[in-house]
Formats: sequence, structure tokens, C-alpha cells
Amino acid sequence: MAERSILITGCSSGIGLDAARALKARGWKVIATCRREADSARLRDEGLESFALDLTLAPSIAAGFERTLELAGGRLDALFNNGAYACPGALEDLPVEAMREIFEANFFGWHDLTRRTIAVMREQGAGRIVQNSSVLGFAALPMRGAYVSTKFALEGYTETLRLELIGSGIDIALLEPGPIRTRIRQNSRQHYQRWVQPKKTSSVWRELYEKALEPRLFEERPGRDPGELLPDATTRAVIHALEARRPRTHYPVTTPTWSMIALKRVLPPRLLDRLLYRTQMQALPPAARPSDGREETAS
Repeated sequence: MAERSILITGCSSGIGLDAARALKARGWKVIATCRREADSARLRDEGLESFALDLTLAPSIAAGFERTLELAGGRLDALFNNGAYACPGALEDLPVEAMREIFEANFFGWHDLTRRTIAVMREQGAGRIVQNSSVLGFAALPMRGAYVSTKFALEGYTETLRLELIGSGIDIALLEPGPIRTRIRQNSRQHYQRWVQPKKTSSVWRELYEKALEPRLFEERPGRDPGELLPDATTRAVIHALEARRPRTHYPVTTPTWSMIALKRVLPPRLLDRLLYRTQMQALPPAARPSDGREETAS
């Protein structure tokens, strides 16, 4: 069988890097891209095809896709859209510029790359696309609104594409991991410091930032969070989505993801809201917690 080719974004660490290494070991022609050239050089040193591709820059996407086709001999069997980042903080503290920036990286860049890929795959009559969404693509949590918004958008986008690709020979699947041991938290620090920290002193969420969010962001903790898995758990799902005769449309990964699916099915929305709100507020002393609205009377 001819060597199958795949383009993967966001391969500097975590989910993308683990998938790139595993698929290369399975005989795939892997083009593993990173936002920074220094990371790509490190991947080339270990034998992976890699170059810099910045999902926020249209010229970088165009040039990167052309280079991908050159390396893959003009054929692209699969795309794994993975490169993304988080910007922690309350939505009311995030300026419009912060939201535009994260959508460029987490959504619009993916759309550009996906359109280019679909054009090639339609000509081939076959292909696989895997979109790395999240449990936060269908269940929201406070302080994660920017990331949640991009992933909710991605879920709707992918559901629509799946309908539009019927009969094309192209399969598209959503990967929906919960907590995975990656560098997303460390990588989000710079975005918090740039957009949210300057507004902290005037924010109603100041105590939550100081007592809950910042310790989580800036304190290195040994071991794993509850329910957290290593990236190989997502890689197994990616391999099935790429190689199975009939891939699934959704790939939930981790117990917290499956738990959230169950909770959304059985709990009324307002009860689930209350549960998720209280989970976030547990790190604060009772006197410091913002009102959850229980003292308000219905109008």
C-alpha cells in the first residue's frame, strides 16, 4: 500500500507531537508543523518532516500548505487540525482584540487550512479530517470563555461540514478530550498576562484570579489533575479516526468528558450551571465568592 500522508498542526508538544510520532511509527508520511521555527527544528532533529506554520497568518498557511503538498507528492490523505491556545479570564475582562486574536488561531486559521485540504481531497475522492475540539466544545466552564467560544464554534462548523461532505469520500471527525497532560496551561500564561492581568485590580473577579486562577496557572504541581490522561489517550482515538473503515463522528476522551455528556443529558440546564459554577468557586473562601444569584427574586 502506498505511504499515506497527513498534515498535523500544533506539534511542538502534547497531543500533536504524540500523534506525529505514533503515526510516523505506523508508516504514515507525517508533516508535523509548529508555530515557531525553533520547535520545528527540534522535530526535524528527531526525524520528522516539520516546518513553521502560523495559523494566525494567511501567507504562512498558504505557503505551508503548498510545502505540504510538495513533501507529500501532491496527495494529502489526512489533516489533523490541532494547533490552538487558551486565554483564561472572565469574558467581561477580555477586550475584543483578545477574542479576535484567539479566533484567528483556533478557528479562522483552521477554516483556511480545511478549505485548502478539502479541495485536494475532493479531487482525490477520499480523505480524513480530524478536528481537535474539547469537552469545552459542548460544555462551558467559567474563566475559560474565550477558548470555549472557539471550540463551540468548531463543533458547529464540523457538524455542518460533515453534512456537506456526504458522498465526497471525505470523513470528518471531532476529537473531544477532557484533561490531557499538555502545556496548554503554561502556554496560556502569556495571554492572561497580556489581556487580563492589567484589568485585575478593577475586576469583580479579582479575588478569584488571585486565589484560584493564578495559582493554577503559575504554580507547577507534580502529578496529574483528577481524570487527567497522557496524550497517548488522544492518539489512540486519532488513529481510529484515520484508519478505521467506518470512523466515528465524535471521539470523547477521558472520564470527565464522558461524565459531562451524561450530566448534560440528565440535568436541567440551570442545575448544571449551578454545579459548574460551584466547582469553579470551591477555591475561594465563602466571603470572597461572587453572588450566584440565589438572593435575587424572579421578576
